[in-house]
Amino acid sequence: MPRIEGMDFSALTPLPAPTHIPEGTVVVGERVRSSADQMFADFARLLESEDARPALVVTTSGSTGKPKQTVLSTGALRGSAHATAQATGSFGAQWLLALPLHYVAGAQVVARSALAGRAPVMTRSISRGESFTAQDFLATAQSLTAPTTMASLVPAQLHTLLEAPGALGDEVLAALASFTAILVGGAAASQRLLTRCADDGIATVTTYGSAETAGGCVYNGTPIHGVRVATDSDGRIWLGGHTLASGYLNEPAKTASSFFTDEAGTTWYKTDDLGSFKNNTLEVQGRSDDVIITGGIKVSAQQVARTIESHPAVREAFVAGVPHPKWGRAVGAVITVTPNTQTPELNELKILVADRLGVAASPKHLLIMQQFPVLSTGKPNRRALADALQRLGVS
Repeated sequence: MPRIEGMDFSALTPLPAPTHIPEGTVVVGERVRSSADQMFADFARLLESEDARPALVVTTSGSTGKPKQTVLSTGALRGSAHATAQATGSFGAQWLLALPLHYVAGAQVVARSALAGRAPVMTRSISRGESFTAQDFLATAQSLTAPTTMASLVPAQLHTLLEAPGALGDEVLAALASFTAILVGGAAASQRLLTRCADDGIATVTTYGSAETAGGCVYNGTPIHGVRVATDSDGRIWLGGHTLASGYLNEPAKTASSFFTDEAGTTWYKTDDLGSFKNNTLEVQGRSDDVIITGGIKVSAQQVARTIESHPAVREAFVAGVPHPKWGRAVGAVITVTPNTQTPELNELKILVADRLGVAASPKHLLIMQQFPVLSTGKPNRRALADALQRLGVS
């Protein structure tokens, strides 16, 4: 694995911000109207250009922070597509498009399709702006004709598919198992969800990345071809290689604080995530601002969420700090419940977390939702979830 030991981060040079986007560059965003057919034609043309030419600008709204316009070159998109095909054995694949075009993962499905020379097949949720359903996915999957097929989904979509009832559920499972691989990203997938997929013969690949890295660039904890991973003394994850963005359009300060080059000319991106290596595999431990300090003890919100998700009745979990008069912050959790199971009590989850992570990490507040609020990308709306926890008040 291209893991960098003893890297001198102080020797890196900040990258200048891109200031010009040539006419014909694909620009996507939540407020930018996009056509998959036009995007496919544009990518087919653009990806024959030189590596440094801007090919895609992704306007990211995200769940926190001010929107940024991330500039990706033809070289970054080509490198990402080739490495994905190499990692999954999917050269020339036909892609199912079930993610919004303004989301980097959705745009990447179109770019990879253009390089493969096969137009993606869209679900009704994308082509007509309808809700994602198991029936919709099944009909789209059954219309694929290539021997090698791929899809990219967020965990919430995968939950929806695996929870389809009766005969429909059987057909959906068969369709999922027919894909060469299904990329799962945008949010952390629970271990139970991944185990369920493995048990049902579904080839999932967990992806880690962002618009700044042309989408997923670490698959199942291992960087794809041409990508390097390092962590600094604070445990912050740095990603380097040819899939990296050129910076943020007309944002010199933001670009200089996030993108750097080393002496060899490799671009590096300083993420907002913390991580460590276990058995030479990257384990993402959550965002650097997700650490909850409660009673002077640091608690990883993501580790608590993953532990709560190990409870058989918990479908998804979100964890954040809630103000507390004595400890400063207390751990709060929002969960959705697995269908046909008994809703867990707060005390059950307290014991579960305390046994694995210590008493300080156990949740003191619990909010149960039928579904998480989501962004237009399908990812959980972290800000809305955090706000919901704050409204629980102090106990």
